[in-house]
Amino acid sequence: MAAAGGRRAKAPRGAAGRRRPRAAVPGAERRPRAAAGRPVDEEVSSDSEPESPSLGRRRREAAEEEVEETPQEKKLRLAKLYLEQLRQHEEERAVEEEEEETEPLDLIGDRLKEDVLEQKGRLQRLVAKDVQPPDRASIRVLRGHQLPVTCLVISPDDRFIFSASKDGALIKWEVESGKKLCVVPGGKKGTEEQHMGHASQVLCMAISSDGKYLATGDRNKLIMIWDAATCKRLHIFTGHRDAVSGLSFRKGTHQLYSGSHDRCVKVWNVAENAYMETLFGHQDIITGLDSLSRDCCVTAGGRDGTVRLWKIPEESQLVFSGHQGSIDCIQLINEEHMVSGADDGSVALWGLTKKKPLALARQAHGMQDAQGLQQPYWISAVAALRNSDLVATGSHSAIVKLWKCGEGFRKLEPLWDIPLVGFVNSLKFSAAGDFLVAGLGQEHRLGRWWRIKEAKNSICIIPLKQRVAAPSPKAPNGS
Repeated sequence: MAAAGGRRAKAPRGAAGRRRPRAAVPGAERRPRAAAGRPVDEEVSSDSEPESPSLGRRRREAAEEEVEETPQEKKLRLAKLYLEQLRQHEEERAVEEEEEETEPLDLIGDRLKEDVLEQKGRLQRLVAKDVQPPDRASIRVLRGHQLPVTCLVISPDDRFIFSASKDGALIKWEVESGKKLCVVPGGKKGTEEQHMGHASQVLCMAISSDGKYLATGDRNKLIMIWDAATCKRLHIFTGHRDAVSGLSFRKGTHQLYSGSHDRCVKVWNVAENAYMETLFGHQDIITGLDSLSRDCCVTAGGRDGTVRLWKIPEESQLVFSGHQGSIDCIQLINEEHMVSGADDGSVALWGLTKKKPLALARQAHGMQDAQGLQQPYWISAVAALRNSDLVATGSHSAIVKLWKCGEGFRKLEPLWDIPLVGFVNSLKFSAAGDFLVAGLGQEHRLGRWWRIKEAKNSICIIPLKQRVAAPSPKAPNGS
């Protein structure tokens, strides 16, 4: 069991530890084990076919040529390539914004500073103060799901939205026009072999940072991998023993993390259709999961009352506590800070070096009268604009709230309320921060405790207008 107090602790082997690999076969120690999933509609790569003698010879020759370049020379070459790409990108952006008076070297320097702060997890673009109250008439509503929307993601280029629901259907939308580009309908239970899509409620989804792969998880313990461009199913991962409730791709890779109601986290290599490892620690169902570019992920543990950071290479986990109820949603703001929401109505800001919340907003969405008892509105969704001070939360209180994170993420200040009727089961900011997408339903994504009949099962696109002011990156003093 992980050490309390947020300290690193190696999980002991066994019930609360990480599963150890079986006795290794010589020459294959580092090879990930094949996934237990059925290769439904799998496109087998040529790498799995026997290698011809001529192909092997060409590969050996190519490898010998690569040896001629030393590691230092390779680092120098890649650094020069990166700087050249940065220069071109910043020059193009400067032309678009008519900022020709700014020297390209200054632009590159500013960009490099931002990259360093982002890697350290200390980049906080101050954009919240410039966000204007959204106009209700400008909110676009996309209808297509028959049952409550449970999850959604936005493509890295902000052009498409993928959504799924309790009806098992998967829909790809075009942001600009609001049109459905692809619909994969849900099927009946037990028809996964013949049916292209899910045959049970879809609870979570994730898209890779290059926009190539889409992953979806359902109540029937399955993880499906899709080609995001064509919505063609590529593979099915099996292995979880209960509903899959959280998915996230590691940024810049095709490594996928999954969390489940079976209380464990699994790691997969999507490009190779391979299972890698399983981690244990939570004492209740995992309700949410997120990751960025580091080889780790964060999870919300429901009624065990903990948020956990899983450090994959170190075989350790950090445990955080601060909510009083079931922690139902979580998202990373940057590499060092995250936000979570619970059914006790609280929203918490965390730093990964502190075991308690840096800031805690109680009864964030107010109180409700449930069967004669006063209780807080559950926080059912949280979202953060990456590397900024802007956060959004959702409940079934008929509003989505926008929040400003104070300096060092030590304060949470309410900004604006956006009227939306229904359970807000998913929230996502666009990468550029110019719109927020909400997935609405008549029911909570994880159950049927209440039903809001007047709500519409839909996707809402909320434009976020800002004052004309350049956001400034800032490294907070505390964490």
